[in-house]
Amino acid sequence: MDIRKLQKIVVSALEDIKGEDIEVINTSKLTSLFDYIVIATGNSNRQVKSLANNVVVKVKEAGGDVVSSEGEDGGEWVLVDLGDIVVHVMQGNVRAYYNLEELWQAKSSTKRSKAAAGDEEAEKKPAPKRARTTVKTSPAKASPEKAAAPAAKATPTRRRKTPAAEQE
Repeated sequence: MDIRKLQKIVVSALEDIKGEDIEVINTSKLTSLFDYIVIATGNSNRQVKSLANNVVVKVKEAGGDVVSSEGEDGGEWVLVDLGDIVVHVMQGNVRAYYNLEELWQAKSSTKRSKAAAGDEEAEKKPAPKRARTTVKTSPAKASPEKAAAPAAKATPTRRRKTPAAEQE
């Protein structure tokens, strides 16, 4: 099956079950394992499972092959391997935690922000040496309130009677 057709089937299957934030990432220049990753968000375990199941059903109906599907038991993150496309369906908090978009998107070195470039420049320069200063306090310069305060008396602690001692 043509990869463009497979990609349209996957996205359509995710949209049918109200998948949110559907993102298609081209990974063909990053890895030879697969060409695209499709990431979608579901609001609950049940919706995540339904989204992944709908992808499997629609791909099989179109004559495509499903290599494997994992994570249906938990429902927080389900991965559907279609060979050239890997589909990740996750709950929002799991998606935010793993941040697969940042991991798989190719970043060119020329698109760095000025702040990041400034941070790198700061890391290259050695930190300026500073003179060490120590502060010494002598007992004579202690505050008069602390010196005049009497030491607190220790109060004796009462022993609690154990149940065996109470019976005697």
